[in-house]
Amino acid sequence: MTRLEQLFDGKLPRLAMFDLDGTLMDSVPDLAAAVDKMLMLLGRQPAGVAQVRDWVGNGSRVLVRRALAGQLQHDDVADELADEALALFMQAYSGGHELTSVYPGVRECLDWLRERDVKLAIITNKPSQFIEPLLEEKGLTGYFQWLVGGDTLPQQKPDPAALLWVMDQAGVEPGASLFVGDSRNDVRAAKAAAVACVALSYGYNHGEPIANEEPSLVLDDLRELVASAPGLR
Repeated sequence: MTRLEQLFDGKLPRLAMFDLDGTLMDSVPDLAAAVDKMLMLLGRQPAGVAQVRDWVGNGSRVLVRRALAGQLQHDDVADELADEALALFMQAYSGGHELTSVYPGVRECLDWLRERDVKLAIITNKPSQFIEPLLEEKGLTGYFQWLVGGDTLPQQKPDPAALLWVMDQAGVEPGASLFVGDSRNDVRAAKAAAVACVALSYGYNHGEPIANEEPSLVLDDLRELVASAPGLR
């Protein structure tokens, strides 16, 4: 029996929803390059990969505001400046994404689920215009029936609206659905939607261990989700 089947009383879920950045792909190097270009165009010092890694997870607008503030808290950033910076960031990030890589184990996990007719979706706070080109560039097209970006619906994670929308579209109830993510926004959205949540330890959670959010399961590699659990058959 796999760990996935353990989560669902010996069965498989009918729907598996995935976050993108920090879960399926390490996109921070390209995001950091775009942030630094934006900052330099505004006459500011670059932030660097390490800081950007702690700032991602709440969509591009919040990422830009955090970069302007130089910290997670960004309430003092003027909206006009944020709008100007966001336009610069979006332009900088619209090029290729050669620095972004698919995490080990992702393709194996997705193949395993697809072979067993589990419906697949992506729910991310990344702007929707970037999702499909990024999947195509990294060879992950064809897996996902639904792609929900941060601007697809009025709400973003940690609001559960996107999860509820996908479950409605798929015709799958929460008890037969799974969400896989890497940040507190992912875990909180899954809990609010009454969906089991698997969290990856390697992603972006503002520098805090994801286990602190108490997801259903924490893994270091997505292959652990679909491999036979130790001592079980």
